[in-house]
Amino acid sequence: MQEQTRRLRLSLGLVAAIWLLGLVSHFTPLGEWPATFLYVLGSLGLVIGYCQRNDAWQQMGITRQNLRPALIWGGGLGVGLAVMDLTNTFMYYRSGGAPMEQMETILVGLKLIYLFPVLVLAEEFLWRGMLFSALLGRGVNKHLVVFTTTILYALNHYAVAPVGMIERSLMAIMALPIGIIGGYLVLRTRNVWASVAIHMLTFVSMVLDITLMPMLAKG
Repeated sequence: MQEQTRRLRLSLGLVAAIWLLGLVSHFTPLGEWPATFLYVLGSLGLVIGYCQRNDAWQQMGITRQNLRPALIWGGGLGVGLAVMDLTNTFMYYRSGGAPMEQMETILVGLKLIYLFPVLVLAEEFLWRGMLFSALLGRGVNKHLVVFTTTILYALNHYAVAPVGMIERSLMAIMALPIGIIGGYLVLRTRNVWASVAIHMLTFVSMVLDITLMPMLAKG
C-alpha cells in the first residue's frame, strides 16, 4: 500500500506540474509548448524510470502477458471507434463546423505528425499505466478508477494543447471514449497495450479528420 501511495503521489505531482506550467506559459509567447514537452518527456521518464528501479512493469500493465488478446481487443475496438469518429467528423464539417486548422498546422505544417506515436505512449503509460495502477492498488473502485483517469486525461488537453479553446474542446471530447474504452480494456486484459492500440488507431482517424474529411465534406 505504501508503494502504491508513492506511485499515486508521483503521478499526480507530475500532472499538477504540467497543469501549472501550462497555465503560466499560456501567458507567454511560448504558449503551452513547455507544458507539452514536460507532459511527453516527463511521463515517459517517470514511468520508465520508476519501472526500471522498482521492476513494476507487470504492475503497470507494460508487459507481454495477455498481449495477443490485448492487441486484438484494442485493435478491433479501435477500428470501430475510428470509424465512428470519421463519420461524426464528416457530419460536423457537412453542417458547417470549423476545421481544426491549428492542429493541421502542428501535425502537417510543422511535421510533428511523426512524433505523435511517442505522445500516445507517454499518455497511455501515465494515465492507463502508472496512475491507473496506483489507484487500483489503493483499493479505489475500478469504475471510479476508469472515470477518474478519463476525466483527468480529457481535462489535460486544456493544459497542454497549443491550440485555441474550440480545438482543445474537440480533442477533450475525443479523449473521453479513448479513456473509457481503454480503461475497461486494461481492467480486462491487465495490459496497457490494449489502450495503446485504441489510441494509435484514433490518432490515425484524427489525422484523417483534419486532412481528408474537410475535402470529402465539401464534395
